[in-house]
Amino acid sequence: MTQKTWGIFLLVCAFGLLGFVAYKNSPKRQVPIIFSARNELLSLWNEYKSEYIEKDSYRVLDKQKDNITTSEGQSYAMLRAIWLDDKETFDKTWQWTKDNLQREDDMLFSWLFGMRADGTFGILTDKGGENTATDADTDIALALIFASARWNQQNYLGDAVVIINSIWENEVAMVQGKPYLVANNLEKNAPKNMVINPSYFSPYAYRIFAKVDGNHDWMALVDTSYEVLEKSIESPLDTGSSANLPPDWIFMNKTTGALSAPTGNNLTTNMSYDALRIPFRLALDYQWFDEPRAKEILSKMSFLSTEWNNHAIIYTGYSHSGEPVYKNQSAAFYGGTLGYFIVVDPNNAKMIHDNKLQILYSPDTGKWKVPLGYYDDNWAWFGIALYNNMLPNLVPQL
Repeated sequence: MTQKTWGIFLLVCAFGLLGFVAYKNSPKRQVPIIFSARNELLSLWNEYKSEYIEKDSYRVLDKQKDNITTSEGQSYAMLRAIWLDDKETFDKTWQWTKDNLQREDDMLFSWLFGMRADGTFGILTDKGGENTATDADTDIALALIFASARWNQQNYLGDAVVIINSIWENEVAMVQGKPYLVANNLEKNAPKNMVINPSYFSPYAYRIFAKVDGNHDWMALVDTSYEVLEKSIESPLDTGSSANLPPDWIFMNKTTGALSAPTGNNLTTNMSYDALRIPFRLALDYQWFDEPRAKEILSKMSFLSTEWNNHAIIYTGYSHSGEPVYKNQSAAFYGGTLGYFIVVDPNNAKMIHDNKLQILYSPDTGKWKVPLGYYDDNWAWFGIALYNNMLPNLVPQL
């Protein structure tokens, strides 16, 4: 290297060093720099696996609740793995789920697993853990269909079809000749009122189920899901008036189909940790299938835009009439309700994504700046992924 070339090299290095020092000391250093949405989601997934998925078993741990495992948690892990093409994690998570949660009589999934009073591990029957949760059964079946397409293995599809048939037989109730999705395997046998959780409705999944299961009218279930969502949002239920927010829980009279506020078992009509998932699920149906009813129902939730415009905050829960019930914020609530903003209010969607979700991530470490709990981690991730169009329908050909 000549003396002149060496001098130029040193000059370039000096300018580079000055730029780096200026960047390190700049206020802009606090603004996350994202090189790739996929890389961000993958980094967060790897951190989630390290924090919440048991290394040897691939059991998802809710560490904020005594390391319990839910069918929901297993289903979220399977969906995240399939969207990120992580076959090893998908297979091992699915294997643990089959071995430990799948019920022999109907092939659906017990919803709650953990340490029993005697120190052994298993289904927590003292808490009703042997019963099912319809959302998890649905998400697991959808993940298996996606896996069959992504990795070209028919055994996944075979497993999915068995589950799909059982969902219809055990978690769909006929009321006045129409099918309605209920919360679990018990509700079809309820004496009068069946428990329904509107956040379990997944119309995009039912459209896909209809392509692999011609024995049941899944498209009718799409229709009744939108019917119940609209009625439950507009009805005053137990609050005297409605702010057009979706409720966490409702009752349906199994004879008349009338909706009412639930009673007992801490079930409420608040929009909170359950109903936050409704905007996300509707946004997927809108993105994947251009369903106009999804946008129509999301548009009814303009309370969320008003709340954001007035306060630059959305609380973690509201009564059905729109009063805050939890005066705190959560990543999960922003992640779930971001579906509303993406479809209806895109300008505010960017504000919420950038200032309430993206800001939680450190591109330097590939982690959340402050660790999030199990539920917040999942729904912040789903919200960021939805915003960045990273949750594709993996079987568009069906």
